[in-house]
Amino acid sequence: MTTGVRRRMGVEERRQQLIAVALELFSHRSPDEVSIDEIAAAAGISRPLVYHYFPGKLSLYEAALRKAADDLAGRFVEPHEGPLGARLLRVMGRFFDFVDEHGPGFSALMRGGPAVLPSGGGTTLTGTPATNALIGSVRQAAYEEIISHLEQPEPPARLELVVRSWVSLAESTALIWLDGRRVPRAELELQLVHDFAALAAVSAAYDEEMAGILRRVLGDEPADGPFGDLLVRLAALAPAG
Repeated sequence: MTTGVRRRMGVEERRQQLIAVALELFSHRSPDEVSIDEIAAAAGISRPLVYHYFPGKLSLYEAALRKAADDLAGRFVEPHEGPLGARLLRVMGRFFDFVDEHGPGFSALMRGGPAVLPSGGGTTLTGTPATNALIGSVRQAAYEEIISHLEQPEPPARLELVVRSWVSLAESTALIWLDGRRVPRAELELQLVHDFAALAAVSAAYDEEMAGILRRVLGDEPADGPFGDLLVRLAALAPAG
């Protein structure tokens, strides 16, 4: 038989619970639409107690964004084993797992964090330096992880352009995909890996150093891997004869 007595949480434990509750709510609806009352109810505490741990919705949302950003950055971490194409495909799988799980929250994270502004009695969420820095940290973590797989501790300028462009492309592709999910997710994951190879190939056509990097990468790729699949698809587009 239950007594109805709730276990008292420590300060940090309660803060983490509220962050987790807020993240769950933000993952299903726009943060603009989620009230402190809803967060309090989902956590099983009173509204004033939420304010005891966080000064307001802005501070709670920033804490939730920080946790989401750390999680998202971790999705790009991949063991340095096997062909690069297969590694990138696994990374894209985990990246889209996050996008799938956190739809509106992912959009909010990548389109800018919140600042509290009056809006006819309500609250509007727009970007702040702190939350924009979180977004930048995710992009930088993704960039550094991909560069490490290419074994280029001091990447040439063209390689930096390729990798940063690809990280931005993955981000924008995911945001567009969330609006209707009109392209099968698995196809999009593979297409983004192909996009990486295509960006590198175009850059290699202009620069011998990039060409050397691409030759080394392709030399380790199996014919039935993602990059080999791209070559087959491109060959099929070539005019006959």
